[in-house]
Amino acid sequence: MSKSKIVVIVFIAFIAVFAVLIALNLFVPENTENTDPGQRQRANVTTVRVTPVVPGTIEKSIIINGEILARNQVTIFPTVAGRLVQTNRAIGDRVNRGDVVAMIDPSRPGEVFRESPVISTVSGTVLNAPFHVGDTVTTQSGVYIVGDLSSLLVETFVPERFVASVRQGMRAVLWFDAIPGETFNAQVREVSPVIDSVTRTLRVRLEFLNRDPRIRAGMFATLSLVTNRKTDIPVIQRISVINTYGSWIVFVVDENNTARRREVTLGIDNEDFLEIVSGVELGENVVSAGQNFLSDGDLVRVVE
Repeated sequence: MSKSKIVVIVFIAFIAVFAVLIALNLFVPENTENTDPGQRQRANVTTVRVTPVVPGTIEKSIIINGEILARNQVTIFPTVAGRLVQTNRAIGDRVNRGDVVAMIDPSRPGEVFRESPVISTVSGTVLNAPFHVGDTVTTQSGVYIVGDLSSLLVETFVPERFVASVRQGMRAVLWFDAIPGETFNAQVREVSPVIDSVTRTLRVRLEFLNRDPRIRAGMFATLSLVTNRKTDIPVIQRISVINTYGSWIVFVVDENNTARRREVTLGIDNEDFLEIVSGVELGENVVSAGQNFLSDGDLVRVVE
């Protein structure tokens, strides 16, 4: 037999075997009757983490900046214009009401007048003395700023959109760059009756609940002002809730490890938690991780 015939026979045999294999795959039905249903279910189980709905407290707050002021801070003005010829106090000195703190010479070329005293109208500590001997001052020049450092205030300005929530007695937490790692408590003492027409803000002053000698007038503070607070209400983690076409939903895991879709109504919230008004009950387990891969009725495996 020639070599070319042998090659042809081998090629034909290869084609025949290939055709038989294709036929077997097409006509032999796949046996799925013996597949374990439990295995098919386990293949569709989603791993999730759950958090129970518990009673809690939610505080809603805004973050704003403020400045520390002396409670009674007064600017001392001269009664006449002229040259400042004498200063009797320096920054940090104690001043009593009625003390002479400076002298003004109202003399002009060709006219000589007796020096006029500048008298403090309040008792306190000198906070600022912007003028020096030899400066020319007027009756509108604040020679000294005197304040009572025994009691400090925090002055801040609240944006207009939050003013409806501001009232006396509200609590706030403060912290300072100069005192890292510590927080201080204060409460609202004064609320301005009007909104500034230029800045569209409301002036608010707070007082410290505990005096700390490290806090000084003029310091810059950051405030977390609590605008709403609710206690003993059902709360869940913020990450548990999904927004779907304008509706808020969560997934609850029942005793059969089945995820159930619930539409919920929310109340107040903060950065971490949400108030649940309706949709779930206290004690139910809400999915807090893995909920984005769930559909109603899916089996789940709960992990810690």
